[in-house]
Amino acid sequence: MVKIIGIGGSLRSDSYSQQALKIALERIEALGAEVELLDLRSMDLPFCDGGKDYSNYPDVEKMRDAVREADGIILATPEYHGSISGVLKNALDLMGFEEFTNKVTGFISVLGGQSNSNALNDLRIIMRWLHAWTIPEQVAIGQAWKAFNEQGELADADLSKRIDGFAQSMVENTLKLRGLGEREKVAV
Repeated sequence: MVKIIGIGGSLRSDSYSQQALKIALERIEALGAEVELLDLRSMDLPFCDGGKDYSNYPDVEKMRDAVREADGIILATPEYHGSISGVLKNALDLMGFEEFTNKVTGFISVLGGQSNSNALNDLRIIMRWLHAWTIPEQVAIGQAWKAFNEQGELADADLSKRIDGFAQSMVENTLKLRGLGEREKVAV
């Protein structure tokens, strides 16, 4: 089976992006994939200075190793000023081709206002530049303050179905790119 990791681009303790990412990872795990959440809130990452040596920050290598070892990556971000969060962009800038080439990627964006695709489109450009493969399904959650109930669960059945489709696509496309045969797909 495949391993999918999720990276959330919000530092807020009550982050809707993190909630959506956790739900997507739970659904992917239910399909038989191994999952891991890389929580940037608990990592000590420097600002990217364009160099390669971040030996004073062991979490940089931990993050790079996790992405290199994964078959697929989900990136979840709040949309700030029409694009991805600075913390997610910085984390991506600390990595490169070695981590992302030929990896399957999927994206989730969360907004306080009406849903749009700016952050998702920016992530597509970044991942294309890094030679990653992006699934066609994406999840944009507008008006996040009413998308989740008090327990952090999705309040909207249609949104829940979209995340199910996203999870299914993430697993199926990762299996395809990894060249796993029909026998392995049965577990999905």
